[in-house]
Order: sequence, then C-alpha cells, then structure tokens
Amino acid sequence: MAEGKIQRKVQLEATQRGARVFRNQVGRYEVDGRWIQSGLCVGSSDLIGWTPVTIKPEDVGKQIAVFTALEIKTPRGKVSKDQQSFIAAVRTAGGMAGVVRSTEDLEGIIGSDGQAEKE
Repeated sequence: MAEGKIQRKVQLEATQRGARVFRNQVGRYEVDGRWIQSGLCVGSSDLIGWTPVTIKPEDVGKQIAVFTALEIKTPRGKVSKDQQSFIAAVRTAGGMAGVVRSTEDLEGIIGSDGQAEKE
C-alpha cells in the first residue's frame, strides 16, 4: 500500500482514538520565482498534532494535550536519521511519537483510546 493511503487510514484511526493529527508537508517549493519553506523542520513527522491525556488524580485530574508526531512509512520504507532524531526529541520531551506502517502501530504510540501510557 502506498504511503499516502497508509497516511489517510492512520489519520482517520488516530482521530477515532481521540488524537488530532494534521499533515505536516516539509519541503521547499518555488512559487512565482520565490522559494517557500513549509513544514516544521527537516525530519519532522508526516502527521503532527496532539493527543488528550487525563492527568492522574494525584496530579489534579486535569486533561492536557500531549504533542503527537507520527512518521508514516510503507512496510519497507526507511526512516531517515533526521526523522529518528525528531521522534527521539519528541519522546524525550514527554510527547508521543513513532513510526507508523499501519493503523495497528498506533496502539503502541497513542493507545487504543488516545490514552497511551507515558514512559
């Protein structure tokens, strides 16, 4: 299955699990003779957004949005070093991030209901 198809399925499934993710098109484009840079940064994930998480009672019980980054790849697609670094940085900062090759991969990143356990 092509990356675009996987991405659309993953975006829909992530939404059904409570996350809100949006396409992050990274690149440089020439428009009317001017170069325009788009996306967050080199290596940033294909889908970015947030996943609501309820803080445990000892932490007030408030719901917060946790930054979520999903790098979409085909089953054989390779993850670049920049993409690996971005995923690691998001995780280190407390966000949810990972490589997604099918909707089943979401379970380990955002959980079944957007309430993945934080490492």
